[in-house]
Formats: sequence, C-alpha cells, structure tokens
Amino acid sequence: MIVVKSSAELERMRCSGRMVAEVLETLRSKVAPGMTTLELDRYAENQCKKWKAKPAFKGYGGFPYTICASPNDRVVHGFPNADPLLDGDIISIDFGLIYDGFYGDSAVTLAVGEVDSEVQKLLDVTLQSLEDGIFAALVGGRLSDISQAVQLCAEAHGYGVVREFVGHGIGRALHEDPQIPNYGPAGRGPQLKPGMTLAIEPMINSGTPAVKVLEDGWTAVTLDGGMSAHFEHTVAVTENGPEILTKL
Repeated sequence: MIVVKSSAELERMRCSGRMVAEVLETLRSKVAPGMTTLELDRYAENQCKKWKAKPAFKGYGGFPYTICASPNDRVVHGFPNADPLLDGDIISIDFGLIYDGFYGDSAVTLAVGEVDSEVQKLLDVTLQSLEDGIFAALVGGRLSDISQAVQLCAEAHGYGVVREFVGHGIGRALHEDPQIPNYGPAGRGPQLKPGMTLAIEPMINSGTPAVKVLEDGWTAVTLDGGMSAHFEHTVAVTENGPEILTKL
C-alpha cells in the first residue's frame, strides 16, 4: 500500500530531509585523499546523536554502520573501513536518519582528489539521470515514467543500469511501497498523486549492469570490475511539481 502524506507529515519529512542533506554536505567537504570511510561514518553517527536522531541504516537488517560507503567498483551497501581513500577514487556515500517519526534518505558519489574525464562523466551522467527521474515525478503521471527517464539518460551514454537494486517509497518506514526500478517503459505502475514520497536512486555502472554481492552479505560490486556511481534524493510529489526534501 502506498502511503500518501498530509501537509503536516510532509513538513516533518522536510525537517529530516534537511538534516540528511546537512550531514552529506559536511561529509562532502571531508572527502579527500587520506580520509577513511570509517572516519566519515563516525562523524555521521555523532551528528545523529547531537540531534537526537536515529541513524536509518545502523541495525537495519543487521547492517552494522551509519553510512553505506561504496568506493570505485562497489555499487551500494559497502561497509566503511580504515583504508585511506586514494587520489582518483570515487566514493558513494548513502546516508539516512529518522527524526520526529519520519525518515530521510539520500546518496552522493564524490570524486576523491582528481579523477580522469571518463570517471567524471560517469558521475555527471548518473547525477543527470537522477535529475531526469525527479523531473518525471509529476502528478497524474505513472511511476514508471521515473524509471524510463533514468534509463534513457544512462543508456544514451552507453552505461549499464543496475537491475537488482531499486528506489522505494519512504516515510514512517525506510522502505515503503512502491519499489522504483531505474529501468522500464513509461506509462506503467501506480498513478503519481500529491503527497507520495519517493526515494529515487539511480545506480549506474560504467560497463555492464551485472552485479554480485560479496561474502559479507551486503556489499554489491560490479561483475566486470568497472566503476559504479549512485545518487539519491527523497522527493515529494506535489501539485507544484516534484519537491526535493533532502536538499539544503
């Protein structure tokens, strides 16, 4: 069942969304060669404690960290660790929290130092695919309009759209209906209505779409060893167009 939020509930989601955005903006400023993802994780957890917010991911299904940190060929759900980030790496940081009963969830993929032009293109196109997907979240449209917008953008540049992991509804629960694939024909699925809140999150590979999950049971990596990028926003469908809730 898709839960439509009231105006009061949307206001509470704006608050949790801004908190998520603030943490990610600070993590963005900290990403540099020599930084570790474990240090980034500790910052995010400490900030949650200061705000009396609860990390969305820590303990969820047994996940042991506050952020998902997925460098280079890691697609999603990577574990933070003490390995220093290197110049030329990319790092996906996925972060969420729950505050005042509602979740916010967002992700960015960042360049560490200087990356080559092909890697930067992957980041740019993946971000554009997210923006195209958000633009398609219009009242009266269909859920798969979002899916097709993401797919068309990514595949126009020869990239692989991950099938195994998808976006999702969000609100009082981290994962609500509906699931939002990043591929498929437009004009299908539930009609988009004001008050729907969606976590739209393209995961785009430089090569094939194929992925596998490592022995830890969480970390997904590209099957061909290529790079992967991941961007995400929590978005509200409104009469005035899509509203990004995880944005400063």
